[in-house]
Amino acid sequence: MNVVIVVPTYNEKGNIERLIDILEQEIFPKITNHKMSILVADDSSPDGTGDIVRDLMKKYDNIDINEGEKNGLGAAYIRGMTYAVEKMNADVMFEMDADLFHDPAKIPAFLEKIDEGFDFVVGTRYSQGGSIPEDWGVHRKIMSVYGNMFIRLLFGRKGIDDWTGGYRAIKKEVFLKERAKLDKFTGYTFQVGFLYNAVLDGFKVTEVPFNAKDRTKGKSKIPGIETIIRTLVFVITVRLIHGSFGKFLIVGGIGFLLQLIVYRVLVGSTLPLGVSNQLSAQLAIFSNYNLNNLWTFKKEKSGTAGSYFKKMAAFFATSNTGVFFIQSGLIQLGEILFGREFPLPYVYFVLATGVLLIYNFTMYRFVIWRKKPHQ
Repeated sequence: MNVVIVVPTYNEKGNIERLIDILEQEIFPKITNHKMSILVADDSSPDGTGDIVRDLMKKYDNIDINEGEKNGLGAAYIRGMTYAVEKMNADVMFEMDADLFHDPAKIPAFLEKIDEGFDFVVGTRYSQGGSIPEDWGVHRKIMSVYGNMFIRLLFGRKGIDDWTGGYRAIKKEVFLKERAKLDKFTGYTFQVGFLYNAVLDGFKVTEVPFNAKDRTKGKSKIPGIETIIRTLVFVITVRLIHGSFGKFLIVGGIGFLLQLIVYRVLVGSTLPLGVSNQLSAQLAIFSNYNLNNLWTFKKEKSGTAGSYFKKMAAFFATSNTGVFFIQSGLIQLGEILFGREFPLPYVYFVLATGVLLIYNFTMYRFVIWRKKPHQ
């Protein structure tokens, strides 16, 4: 396969020549089953990085350069990978920093995983023997370690421990599939977004541990607070949209509105508030069941008419139990203790619904649409 090491650069004079010499003289000679090349994606560095690369192109015939405007890490990688595929016929592309933060000696281990059939190989600093630089400051260690831990917790994807790292081997097919989605990612959000979409589309992902080393030359490009916030917003947003709890909240929101409309009508009657709430809940329960069955828990949805009605009966029983003992019970208790003058009926309704929410998701996830065990 044609393998291209894509190295994004901006003012990497002093680093890029060291990396290229190490790759050409120490690493590539050990790799006999792949054709190895280097592409430097330079953002028009004013320090002469591009000139250094062009000089090295006279020494090594497997180096190329792709230059463009400075629009961030993600833009540089998209530009570079597109060039690698279209102009260099790349089958596999590496993401790799110029400052030797990523251990070049691990390249053969990445390629072994590619040869085994994996589509996306991630260099991990957080498991299986990987590590971050010991001389990093406390604040940087906290941002890196706990940032990854937070992302890993939200995504809940086993086998991926390093979501933000930039040492990766990616098959051409993965990049071509995800390229249209990558333009919206800037800075280090690019790394998280690229990997997340690859996982979402079913590509085979694995990790290779490496020991990261801090740069000795040039200025470190630590992400700013704006980039960190943008990345966290992305992670939380996609978790809500694609995760079952986020879908559950949307479905519940629709049910909440339907129930509130009927409840508001019945509040004007002489019925006790608890009874009004119980009656108003039936339309919401019917709506919630069908939307959850078709969307939130579609992987475990009912496949036959018998299964559909069986689950709906269980859903109504479970939901009405919660509505009766939790939501209607709390609303009725509120009426008994504090009366029903406006806006108290709606205050009771909102507070009781919040308590009911936790009960409902637990029952729906682990009882109605529980995941089937692997055979």
